[in-house]
Amino acid sequence: MGKTTVVLGLASAAMRKGARTLVVDLDPQCNATASLEPRSTTKGLSDVLADPTAETITQAVAPSSWGDDVDVLVGSEDAEVHNGQESGESRLNRLTEALSELTSRSPEEDAPYQLVLLDCPPSLGRLTRSALIAADRALLVTEPTIFAVSGVQRAFEAVQAERTTNNPRLQPLGVVVNRVRARSHEHQFRIEELRDIFGPLVMPVALPDRLAVQQAQGACVPLHQWGTPGAREVALALNLLLARALRAGRSRRARDEDEPERDAEDELDEA
Repeated sequence: MGKTTVVLGLASAAMRKGARTLVVDLDPQCNATASLEPRSTTKGLSDVLADPTAETITQAVAPSSWGDDVDVLVGSEDAEVHNGQESGESRLNRLTEALSELTSRSPEEDAPYQLVLLDCPPSLGRLTRSALIAADRALLVTEPTIFAVSGVQRAFEAVQAERTTNNPRLQPLGVVVNRVRARSHEHQFRIEELRDIFGPLVMPVALPDRLAVQQAQGACVPLHQWGTPGAREVALALNLLLARALRAGRSRRARDEDEPERDAEDELDEA
């Protein structure tokens, strides 16, 4: 449904703003890793889930070819073994443990990343559950098809289940509709159907269907640097999504620190 496209687009938008970002590739297809072209590592996601220590995760993270502001926790084709064969629930927390090792800091230190993006596989198996347990916000991605409502409903139920059972801080950030053709009556009908059911959870901005997205990914170039009219159109929508994500993160930090929430509209004043 375009989860990797959205993750790469948000990473591109964050890079444009100078926000240091980590992309965690949980999909055994490793498409995000392929598009970001990190240097070779001695470890990968599968190793991290087997041994979530600081040493292992450090060896699994590498700078992307995009630049210094985007790092990758590289995907593993054999990560599929972690998607269904666990006994008990304890191993679902291993991604959380690993990311805590990577992002922990002393009070005197700045956070190593302003944004951590978890690219999930297309199924709602244990890899996706691990991501939901580790995350603060869940962005649900769909396309304007006849299956959109049922797919979003299942994803939303999964978010709510993990929030109730394992991760009370988890909140749905919203539903973003990907690959929309503005002149398609069918697409507009499906978007209205989603809004009737999910209300304000559906993002007011949708991602238009533009060939430039696939072209930029194939060339391993950030969408914001692709430079075509189609790329610029999608990039603008991604800037707005990123602004919402950063506002949500800022709101959470304010609550965690028991401080009054400040106006975050200037978080990305050029979005």
